[in-house]
Amino acid sequence: MKKFRKVLDGLTTSSPVNPGGSPVCGSAAGTPSAAPTPRDLEIQETLMSEHFQICKTVRHGFPYQPTALAFDPVQKILAIGSRSGGIRILGRPGVDCHSQHESGAAVLQMQFLINEGALVTACADDTLHLWSLRQRLPAILHSLKFNRERITFCHLPFQSKWLYVGTERGNTHIVNIESFILSGYVIMWNKAIELSTKTHPGPVVHLSDSPKDEGKLLIGFESGTIVMWDLRAKRADFRIYYDEAIHSVSWHHEGRQFMCSHSDGSLSMWNLRNTAKPFQVTFPHGKTQRDGRKESCKPILKVEYKTSRNSSEAFVIFSGGLSYDKAGRRPTLTIMHGKAITVLEMDYPIVDFMVLCETPYLNEVQEPYAVVVLLEKDFVVVDLTQSNFPIFENPYPMDVHESPVTCTAYFADCPPDIIPVLYSIGAKHKKTGYSHKEWPVSGGTWTVGSQTYPEIIITGHADGSIKFWDATAITLQMLYKLKTSKVFEKPKTGDMGRSADLVEEDPYAVQMISWCPQSRIFCVVGISAHVILYRFSKHDANTIITSLELRLQCEMEDVISPSDTENTPCFSDPSGHSPQPQPPSPRSNTPDSVRDSIPCLKVKDRMIRMPPGYQAELVVQLLWVDGEPPQQITCLDLNSAYGLLALGNCNGLAVVDYLQKTILLCMSTLELYGSADPFQRLTRSPRKNRQSTSGLTELSDNQVSLDLERSKSPTSESRENSFSRSRSSSVSSIDRETKEAVTTLQFAESYGRKSDSLPTPCLWVGTSLGLVLIIPMSIPTDEQERQEDPVTVAPTGTVLMLKGSVLRFGFLDCGGALINSPYEVWRDQHAPDDPDRPRKRKLVNFSPSSSQEACGDGHLAVVCSERQAKVFFMPSQACLYVHNITESSFVLRADVVSVSNSVCLACFCANGHIMILSLPSLRPLLDVSYLPLTDMRIARTFCFTNGGQALYLCSPTEIQRITYSQEMCVNLQETLGELFTPIETPEAQNRGFLKGFFGGNAQTFDREELFGEASAGKASRSLAQHIPGQGGIEGMKAAAGGVVGDLARARIALDERGQRLGELEERTALMMTSAETFSKHAHELMLKCKDKKWYQF
Repeated sequence: MKKFRKVLDGLTTSSPVNPGGSPVCGSAAGTPSAAPTPRDLEIQETLMSEHFQICKTVRHGFPYQPTALAFDPVQKILAIGSRSGGIRILGRPGVDCHSQHESGAAVLQMQFLINEGALVTACADDTLHLWSLRQRLPAILHSLKFNRERITFCHLPFQSKWLYVGTERGNTHIVNIESFILSGYVIMWNKAIELSTKTHPGPVVHLSDSPKDEGKLLIGFESGTIVMWDLRAKRADFRIYYDEAIHSVSWHHEGRQFMCSHSDGSLSMWNLRNTAKPFQVTFPHGKTQRDGRKESCKPILKVEYKTSRNSSEAFVIFSGGLSYDKAGRRPTLTIMHGKAITVLEMDYPIVDFMVLCETPYLNEVQEPYAVVVLLEKDFVVVDLTQSNFPIFENPYPMDVHESPVTCTAYFADCPPDIIPVLYSIGAKHKKTGYSHKEWPVSGGTWTVGSQTYPEIIITGHADGSIKFWDATAITLQMLYKLKTSKVFEKPKTGDMGRSADLVEEDPYAVQMISWCPQSRIFCVVGISAHVILYRFSKHDANTIITSLELRLQCEMEDVISPSDTENTPCFSDPSGHSPQPQPPSPRSNTPDSVRDSIPCLKVKDRMIRMPPGYQAELVVQLLWVDGEPPQQITCLDLNSAYGLLALGNCNGLAVVDYLQKTILLCMSTLELYGSADPFQRLTRSPRKNRQSTSGLTELSDNQVSLDLERSKSPTSESRENSFSRSRSSSVSSIDRETKEAVTTLQFAESYGRKSDSLPTPCLWVGTSLGLVLIIPMSIPTDEQERQEDPVTVAPTGTVLMLKGSVLRFGFLDCGGALINSPYEVWRDQHAPDDPDRPRKRKLVNFSPSSSQEACGDGHLAVVCSERQAKVFFMPSQACLYVHNITESSFVLRADVVSVSNSVCLACFCANGHIMILSLPSLRPLLDVSYLPLTDMRIARTFCFTNGGQALYLCSPTEIQRITYSQEMCVNLQETLGELFTPIETPEAQNRGFLKGFFGGNAQTFDREELFGEASAGKASRSLAQHIPGQGGIEGMKAAAGGVVGDLARARIALDERGQRLGELEERTALMMTSAETFSKHAHELMLKCKDKKWYQF
């Protein structure tokens, strides 16, 4: 019975129509049907489930919604915390690590354990975390969850293991960093202030130990109260009650005075000798008005007070403080150095800033050399060593989001010469005026791994710009930027152009890109229904851009069902016939009706000088038709060997010959079928579906397409071959009407008819109804004929069927190897003529390959739709394998990729699953629930590439790269940079021999004696809960693996010990010399006074 069923499946496979609407192949996933093939295929598949594993590799771009900043002045690494609980740790280029708090709570504050390879984070869920940075992937060692109080400020003194934690109630707790347990020592707010004070001082906004005496802790309360707490005596040394709220406090390095920033835009200076009132109050940006009062200013959110050896004047650096009357002023960072005041305007609001200093010791001259400024959407470092305060050139790709990203493409294993060429062209357009000094965040170590290959990421943006990025190894560096808007005339202010109704904000937004790295031909699809074709040249050129216009408007309504409520296609009855399509009903006269046969944008029609790089050659635009705007282009493919470009939308298909600059084909989807149309079509409804006017930038967050609606309603009916689904009984019938859109295109050497004996150039067309059409083409082979003779395109009506909208095609030879599309080798059309080397087109054609010749004519075609994948044998069109990928969800992205010297089909579903299927048998190799579809940004930017890699836009500003290769997951540790490197802690300045020798240093005190359990007791268990971290085992593994690091640390420890022993030996020798000198003088004095009487002295 099973064998008989297989025979029936094989017989029905070749038929394009199935009356039952079920799949035309055997429904068993991954099982071959008894399809008639030229010979039995015996393909040895090498990929197994153990070859695949999902893990994140690296994150690029600016941390989305940053909240906190920290810097280790010895290790020279920097950390940025975000509102979603992410931590980004940056060092030298290549040292870039992203970690995530599982809770997702916002990071409020971070503190490095300076030169210890650890980081403390305080989150909005009132939890402290200790991160170990001694392994390449940071891990949490301890967590401490506060139950009754909210954390507002943390302070960790240099070389201390006790962390001060201020809370919203005004109390200060002390945490042991090693054990992450609370000390019994608590500074209660009511003890810190005077008992006579009737009001609560507010939350703790500042904590710092005095540079002069570590036993004194300065506590700043939000209300303006400042308390100097003596930790030993457990009492307040002094209290300051100020009228204005405090935002920050900064010490002078001598510890005799400090500065406060306030909510009224003022800075107050206080001296410890007289704390009754400030000895200086300034309003840096507040002018004195006529009545003698200062004008009101915005709060100064943070101030830093730093001293320098080279100048007697200190640096005072602060954010905010501008007067309220200057509306529209950009956020500023002010640098005061003596009488000079420099105001640096920033593009975005300032989140935090830090002054980088030469020494980690607070009681030494600070020597500031740079300011790190964290903005809401940027990251700037200012050079303080030069009088004009230039900024450093940022080595990290922090400008991915310069304009919102609207699409991405990922190319692994590119031609090796393409990256240097793009870099050399892009370097000519780089900005100048940066600081000449080295980037100050230079910590960590990173080396390029041995198994690297050229990788390029291309991003399209809302302003029409394209960026090419070098993504080799785990880095990201911008190579070249292209502005597509330069192709078009700027719309006049009075007439915003015909695109105003189509796209309001971003008429040049990039929807998709197609790139042939071998020929360097590049195509861009814009939201205004236009396609721009670029060629690459190393020379500038003066050219006129050719413009072609298309009327791709459907004249009949492709409503599949005679009823508005049905979703499944109504298949033709063999005994009947389909009604003839009728012209559309006349449309009422509206202002839009005057728009006919005009494009959305106007192409420049004059001679244009184009610089070296990508130069526009051809623009194809869809036209308005009878007041209807052109529908957006849904798919695109180009082939440099054929010299052809194909594009499709919900109305039909167009094929363009870009060598002859002619339109070869412009047909509606229905016309492509001819007599082979499997559906019954109805006449056009009077109601026309209008084009959505939403831009791609809007789409990134809240626009909902038909596909996204399906992901949001998984309980709705699953459809078989319909593009839309019924989502609710209240949905109007217009939402249920659909046209048959062209969803994917691919040129290939294939067989357009079953009777073909040799492969010819073909265009494979996939539609939203799950139908596949194969269109053969006749292309002249002689170069001269190719330029003059027309290319013939003849739709044959060949139809294959799948469930769901078709997403991807792939082609394998009879040995299971991937067949690459033919291409043209790049040649510079604007290079000077060389008589010895005539510039002819050099075509590389992979078909028929030797493996195909060995097994006879034919190849395998892999077709993947939203619901299932099928493998057909060509030219017989027999279905060999079928696999139903998903029933409850649908596939968003599918790619045929090369992994581990083999080929597989990679799929990303709307329910967040990543699936890998073997080829050609379609066996499931991996199915992991990785990432739920939270918005259209992920769906629009997710893409797979060869080598087991993929990427997507995880936030509006960040690109997340992942791998699905087990080998890459295993080797990930080797490709990442080391965050911690053994460095000797700089010594404190010498305070004089006598002071150091006799131990007369009042600045050091034993915190263990004060805060330890023996003297302070245990803290209340209900106050905070200790949570062991998961990083202990990982840290042990990293420590066990880092033998070289251990040896280096041991060597440095021995060096430090030897140096200390040497110093001790020197001191001992000096003491012995002093003792001998003293003994000698004492003996001489004794001899001199030996015989004298008492009255002779």
